[in-house]
Amino acid sequence: MIYLDRPSWPGRGRLWSHLISDVSLAELHVFAELLGAPRKGFDRDHYDIPAERFPMAVWLGARVVSSRDIVRLLRAANLRRPKHLNPPRPRPHEVSGTDAPVRG
Repeated sequence: MIYLDRPSWPGRGRLWSHLISDVSLAELHVFAELLGAPRKGFDRDHYDIPAERFPMAVWLGARVVSSRDIVRLLRAANLRRPKHLNPPRPRPHEVSGTDAPVRG
């Protein structure tokens, strides 16, 4: 099932909702694509959805829940990915596969 909270998170001059799945990230990505949400809106375990897409998400079948329920549902599905569990982004020299600095 897909869930989202009401748009109440401010950012970049807009209000945002969190869109999640309690089944899988694959289900979440498919729903987000149907909604027209860009992949860059994905953040670890949810999509940030602007308020203007909220009605369409509900029309497509997302169930509206509280923000607290968003976290509870992610934890219950074992899909919660707190920031501290994400691996750090690689530094330029790590991307090249060597420990030496990249030289241009």
